Amino acid sequence: MFKKVIIAEDLDAMNLGIQQVLKDLNIVNFQHSKFCDEAFLKIRAAINQNEPFDLLISDLSFKTDHRKATIANGDELVQKVRELQPDIKIIAYSVEDKNYRIKSLFDNAEVDAFVLKGLNSIEELKKAIHIISTSDQKFISPEVSSALKEKNNYEIDDIDILILKHLSLGTPQDDIIQILKDSGIKPKSKSAMEKRLSKLKDFFKANNTVHLVSITKDMGII
Repeated sequence: MFKKVIIAEDLDAMNLGIQQVLKDLNIVNFQHSKFCDEAFLKIRAAINQNEPFDLLISDLSFKTDHRKATIANGDELVQKVRELQPDIKIIAYSVEDKNYRIKSLFDNAEVDAFVLKGLNSIEELKKAIHIISTSDQKFISPEVSSALKEKNNYEIDDIDILILKHLSLGTPQDDIIQILKDSGIKPKSKSAMEKRLSKLKDFFKANNTVHLVSITKDMGII
């Protein structure tokens, strides 16, 4: 079982719930941070003191205040922590239920578990902690398990990323098509461009092009 845990959660009620779970599992050495930057600094300090944390439990969404945040959300925190301390176990604990975002956490940040906040979250959090502390198995709440099982026959390629980058810079679609034409890259027509964007919107479940750009920025794709 884990010996030293850090919780990154900005809501007091949720934090108290997580602490009670740890106490129920006889884990008494834990710390708490309401801000991602603070949590990251504590993790780095623990490593420098040769007393590293062996588990991070982090929310994904954090409310902003007057402080200037270097790490804006839990997605960024878990990725930075994974780079800093590759062997730490990480549980994402969130109300997030979008498949693409959950899958990104497992694929890019290599989280060990995802627990969906809800009616069964306390018991699921206990189960997740037990599973990842005793094995290399992953845990994901049943309600969102389709995020890892779902397969999509559309794969993002370098051209998609190039188009998304231009869109994020405000480049008009007609200008993007001309840039691609000049480089000898398809799509070379407006209809082909719209078809590709439509597939991307479906893939990321985006409501429109602006939403698509926002999603891919959040995921670190562009």
